Amino acid sequence: MQSWYTILPKNPWISIYVWIIFCIMPFYFIIKSYSFVQIIIGLVLILLYFLSHRFSFQSKNGLVYMWISFEMVLNIAMTLMFGYIYLSLFTAFFIGNIRNTVGFFIMYGLHIGFTVISIVAGYFIDLHLFLSQTPFIIITVIGVVLLPFTLYSRNKRENLEGELETAKERIEELIIHEERQRIARDLHDTLGQKLSMIGLKSDLASRLVTKNPEQALQEIKDIRHTASIALKEVRELVADMRAVKLHEEIIRVEQILKAAQIDYEISGNAAELHIPVLIENVLSMCLKEAITNVVKHSGAKKCKITLKKSYNEITLCIIDDGKGFNEKLNINGNGLKGMQERLEFINGSLKIENKKGAKLQISVPLAITHQKGNE
Repeated sequence: MQSWYTILPKNPWISIYVWIIFCIMPFYFIIKSYSFVQIIIGLVLILLYFLSHRFSFQSKNGLVYMWISFEMVLNIAMTLMFGYIYLSLFTAFFIGNIRNTVGFFIMYGLHIGFTVISIVAGYFIDLHLFLSQTPFIIITVIGVVLLPFTLYSRNKRENLEGELETAKERIEELIIHEERQRIARDLHDTLGQKLSMIGLKSDLASRLVTKNPEQALQEIKDIRHTASIALKEVRELVADMRAVKLHEEIIRVEQILKAAQIDYEISGNAAELHIPVLIENVLSMCLKEAITNVVKHSGAKKCKITLKKSYNEITLCIIDDGKGFNEKLNINGNGLKGMQERLEFINGSLKIENKKGAKLQISVPLAITHQKGNE
């Protein structure tokens, strides 16, 4: 159990002042209503109960259940001897903080059973006393039934949320690692071959300078041309690596559609959706590619763009009234394959419909990227 608990629980669902009243009330009723011997017995039982309650928060493993059982026995004694059942709420609160499922349900069931049995027995022992307290007894029984289960459910949910946050952090680390690997592969594919070629041609040119100056000059020109191509590819790679804001891309899309004289309708405010950077970058590139296809190939007069974010996914839908995809406009072409590869990297999907135009629906799950406070 957590070591920071005390007799008065930290941040309980019931006000701290109510807990204090429950602590003071048994002393008040016992001193006021009973004989000296009964007062001594009652005070000893109350002190034993609070000591047991304190030790139960400090104990671990099986000792926890021993102290809870001791509290239940003291609750029964207080109920039968003095008609005071309200300390059972302290035990109920503690049981609600038990993490072990089997231990919780055993203690939960035993506590409800012993509390009800002791109350029923109390009505036979002192009917007048228990009848006068019936409304408070009902409230206490309701608390004994509901409080542990409510706290247990809340703690279980918090544990699951903590595990989910840990899993998200791990997945984010893996995503970063995969992105670094992708960048390394792109750099190797982009520069590796060309730098090797430049090295080989440089060696060849140095050997041909004296033997065949014209051939050496041609090799130098080839080196320069290869270097220019490599520089261009590196610039394109860096441009793809830059984070692209979706709302900025939508502004550019509006300008493109307006210039192409295509009527457009855009639903959803990307700036207010708080989309994770990686997903936003992929969606921006997919939107750019999709609108490029609409302008260049569809012959559309109208285009509708819809961006929605639900609890578990983001959906980007582009619909146009053009000619759609046919044999000339192969679905595997026109940049759609690149879109699918980007979406696969973030577990997204691309759905294409070809009815009275074209409909591209891009869905990206948020199960591994949703952060608290993003909604």
